[in-house]
Amino acid sequence: MSVIDLNSDLGESFGVYKLGMDEQVIEHISSANIACGFHAGDPQVMNFTVQLAKKYGVGVGAHPGFADLFGFGRRKIDVSPEELENELIYQIGAMEGICKANQVKLAHVKAHGALYNLAGADSVIAQAVARAIKAVNPDLIFVALAGSELEKAGNKEGLRVAREVFADRAYNADGSLASRKEEGAVLHDFNQVAERVARMVIEGKVQAKTGEDLEIYPDTICVHGDNPEAVKLVKRIKEVLHGRGIKIKPLAFILGLV
Repeated sequence: MSVIDLNSDLGESFGVYKLGMDEQVIEHISSANIACGFHAGDPQVMNFTVQLAKKYGVGVGAHPGFADLFGFGRRKIDVSPEELENELIYQIGAMEGICKANQVKLAHVKAHGALYNLAGADSVIAQAVARAIKAVNPDLIFVALAGSELEKAGNKEGLRVAREVFADRAYNADGSLASRKEEGAVLHDFNQVAERVARMVIEGKVQAKTGEDLEIYPDTICVHGDNPEAVKLVKRIKEVLHGRGIKIKPLAFILGLV
């Protein structure tokens, strides 16, 4: 029987500003990527979201990004690999501390936004991300875009790598994600997305926007949950997966760590 992890980016509110549908989404996922204060989130939001994940038995991950609150971490920030590594250590360490205070184990790390996309194509940046994770805790799972430089860097550093695919994002022919600036980069048809996810898990394939099939063997699937419609999408994905006999489990289970 097939198993897969469903992850979503949570904890992206900041101060009095509310973002996302965390309380609704978390019931339907198995892993949460929680913002660490640089692109979104703050200590109060981080703590609340870790407690929420604990309540629902959802795996907790750090979701570090560029220091870009104004741009939500979706703009490239020109920093050296050394600066980036230290900034990531800072963010991951903060999340690990909050997890420890709540008697929760930090399970994984996934880079956010522009950092994720940049590191997916740039081996130097990807290596900095992998080194930072290893420096904080070499037992952390490294969530990386399947087939990317991130995956290669994680393997090189000897980390446990979880190959990630995206439920509602269009793919380029090279396996990278289509830019959000392009029309059709984000898919909105619930049934289409759910069937696409099932095919990823069962066949290890996804169709690129140019029509050809890409081989893709996921450990985890990202589902976005920052609007009311996304909650319905997550629920539909779960329905289809369960209907095909696919179980949803946290990353530690997927990678044989529990």
